Amino acid sequence: MKTKSFLQMQAYDCIKNSILNGELEPGQLYSETKLSAEIGISRTPMREALQCLSQDGYISIIPSKGFMIRQLNEKDMKASIEVRCAIEGFCTTVIASQIDTPAGKHLLSDLERTLKDMDDALSDNNLEQFIYYDHQFHLLLVNYLHNDEFNQIFQRLLYLIQLTSQDALSTEGRVKGTVDEHLAYFDALKSGDGQKAYGIMIHHLMMPLEVHKSTVELKNKQ
Repeated sequence: MKTKSFLQMQAYDCIKNSILNGELEPGQLYSETKLSAEIGISRTPMREALQCLSQDGYISIIPSKGFMIRQLNEKDMKASIEVRCAIEGFCTTVIASQIDTPAGKHLLSDLERTLKDMDDALSDNNLEQFIYYDHQFHLLLVNYLHNDEFNQIFQRLLYLIQLTSQDALSTEGRVKGTVDEHLAYFDALKSGDGQKAYGIMIHHLMMPLEVHKSTVELKNKQ
C-alpha cells in the first residue's frame, strides 16, 4: 500500500512538473498508457495520479481516450483571482499589522531580495525567470501566515496562476506595470499602511482579468 502511494505521488509530481515547464501542452490529447510506459510507472498509480491532477485543475480527463492539459478561460481566471484576493488580501492585513516585529522585518528583507531578482530577470529579458520570482513574491506573503489550508489552496492554483501570468505579461507594458505595482505594494507594506497595501494588492491581482477582457474585446472588434 505504501509503495502504491509513493508511485502515485511520483507520477503526480512528474506530470505536474512537465505541465508547469511546458513539456506537456494544452490542446493535445495524451495517452495514459503511453505516459505510464515513458515514466516507468504502472497504470494503477498513474490513473490515481491523473485523477488527483484533474481534481487540482491541471488536466481534463477524456473517458476511454486519455487526458488534455487544461486551458485558461475567463471563468477559471476570474475564480482563481477572486480566491487569491481573499487569501493575499487577508495576508496583507495581517502582515502590515506585524511589520515591525522580527518576523515582519525578515519578510521585508525576503521581499526586497525577490524584487531585486525580478529586476535582474527583467534586465536579462528573461520572462520565464521574471514570472518565477513574481510567484515567489506572492508565495512569501502566503507562507508568512503558516496556514496549511492557504498553502494547499495556493498550490492547487499554481497552474492557473502561471497561465494567467503568461497571458497578462504578454501584453505590452504589463511587465513594467507589474514591477511598479510590486514596488508600490512593498513601500506601503514597509510603512505599515495595511489599507493602502491591501488596495494595491487587489488592484494588482485583478489587473490580468482586465487585460484579458480588453484583449478579447479588441479581437472581437477586428
